Amino acid sequence: MTTAAVFGCTGAVGSQILATLLATDAYSSVKTVSRRLPNAQSPKLQALEEGEISKWGGMISSLSPKPSVVFNAVGTTRATAGGLQNQWKIDHDSCIENAKAAKEAGVKTYVFISSGGTRGLLSSYVPYSKMKVGVEDAIKELGFEHAIILRPGMILGREKPKAPFMESIFANLNKLGQGVQDKFGVDQTIIGRAAVAAARMAEEGKAPSKYWVVEQADILKLGRDEWKE
Repeated sequence: MTTAAVFGCTGAVGSQILATLLATDAYSSVKTVSRRLPNAQSPKLQALEEGEISKWGGMISSLSPKPSVVFNAVGTTRATAGGLQNQWKIDHDSCIENAKAAKEAGVKTYVFISSGGTRGLLSSYVPYSKMKVGVEDAIKELGFEHAIILRPGMILGREKPKAPFMESIFANLNKLGQGVQDKFGVDQTIIGRAAVAAARMAEEGKAPSKYWVVEQADILKLGRDEWKE
């Protein structure tokens, strides 16, 4: 049986990763570290509260049982963080430190929730893309036994939308056909399931590569089309 740790467990995707882990028998123990405790409850959940994000990575080595897989779904907005500099510290610096700490702690599989389109033609000019690309590259260089990067499109189904107008538009694209919506957005539940499914594949030796980038189409495949409870 496997122990998993989740960072960003109170956010849209992180909460879905946590719910999926708690619902599956594949994980006997689940640890979370967050600013506020998650709403989820389970006998196999150990939730730790720590208000200082910079301390999260250092807590990985003290978790017991030691996690073999870490899910990082940490993410914020410039407005919520109080400016670009603070967002960079959370979305870039803290995520890289988390990955480094996980590697040092002996974590075998590291799963990072990135974003689609971050390596596009103009990505080098977009601060948000630069943050995600920087974290992805750092994770690759660390040489985990398995590293998994998910790049979903617009995240749909949030209880509190970050971009209400745009999320509403993408959420209604299914009226033109599910295939149309699938090109641009994906429900948070599907992303959470895809993250767990990809981690399980890696642990079973079924991942297509040591460093596996899961794009939108494969997220839909793993978290919806081929998903089994």
